[in-house]
Amino acid sequence: MKTPFLTFDTKNISKELNDLGQKILKGSETIMGLEDIDVGVTPKDLVFQQDKMKLYHYKNEGKVTCPVPVLIVYALVNKEYMLDIQPDRSIVRNLLNHGLDLYIIDWGYPTKADMYVSLDDYINVYLDDAVDFIRESTHSDKVNLMGICQGGTFSAMYSSIHPEKIKNLITLVTPIDFSVKKGLLFNWSRNINADTLVDTYGVIPGDFLNNGFLMLMPITLNVGKYVGMVDVISDKEKLLNFMRMEKWIFDSPDQAGECMRQFIKDMYQENKLAKGTLKIGDKEVNLKNATMPLLNIFANADHIVPPDATKPLNDLIGSTDKELYEFKGGHIGVFVGGKSQKELAPAISAWLHKRADGEKHAKKAKPATESH
Repeated sequence: MKTPFLTFDTKNISKELNDLGQKILKGSETIMGLEDIDVGVTPKDLVFQQDKMKLYHYKNEGKVTCPVPVLIVYALVNKEYMLDIQPDRSIVRNLLNHGLDLYIIDWGYPTKADMYVSLDDYINVYLDDAVDFIRESTHSDKVNLMGICQGGTFSAMYSSIHPEKIKNLITLVTPIDFSVKKGLLFNWSRNINADTLVDTYGVIPGDFLNNGFLMLMPITLNVGKYVGMVDVISDKEKLLNFMRMEKWIFDSPDQAGECMRQFIKDMYQENKLAKGTLKIGDKEVNLKNATMPLLNIFANADHIVPPDATKPLNDLIGSTDKELYEFKGGHIGVFVGGKSQKELAPAISAWLHKRADGEKHAKKAKPATESH
């Protein structure tokens, strides 16, 4: 039996290689002409700071039509400017345009000095102080809390401990039930030795966690996107879009060891929040104590926080006014996708406006202060 020989069209191969070379050459000229990669450009003021935590108040050039201020709480593992990655893909700017009064927490970049900062510090000190600052400076009895991913978990915890301070709770792609088997990140964290990790590093390097995220989809996140970059490398605007996302992906803060230790053990490994057995500092966390209205948003194609990890919040929370909202897309698409800009921001705004009656309009926040 004869073995068939492979035949190659050398002319086509030569042409494709030449075209690729031209694209890369032209793209290199585009890259050389790029200025600083700008992210998080919506104007905001630093109004409060405590240790590494900074609280910003966004400037609203239009009219604030929702009287209750909104505090956005992002995750610790990446930076909050994902919500304001660029002007035409900014859920922050979109929410401002819909009349919301927005604040956001920047958790900062932990150093070795922060190795003993605990989950109790983040929830019952930093987050609580930020909420109290907003309440005092705006003369509002309560604030709206909008938590993203791990920031949503923090927000659910906080709302259970301090329900009297929260008017409405919004969670986006938020892990609540950590017993799910679908997420690779959940399985990875469930089998990690948290004590060895924290005792070895003290402060967990951001690259360690980032590499874990990249391994969730190794081909897509490590190879495929750079192959696709060749197609946009000569277009300055498209290349800037790509570079902004790269900046965010690799801008991974280190993690305070004690907080990471408890989060891994109590959440991923023992699922205490969903079971109702979680304790943060001297505070017991029971989701049934959170009786404020809830808007719980999940992404049906989320490979980082599977929908099954998010949906149970509606059954566990004590609220009688609760809505489960399905977004057709992935974890990141919730914030930066075109569909998100057209769909989610208006939906969030309408939901909050409907539940904001009886509150005074927010006043201008005080200048930045710092507490130690």
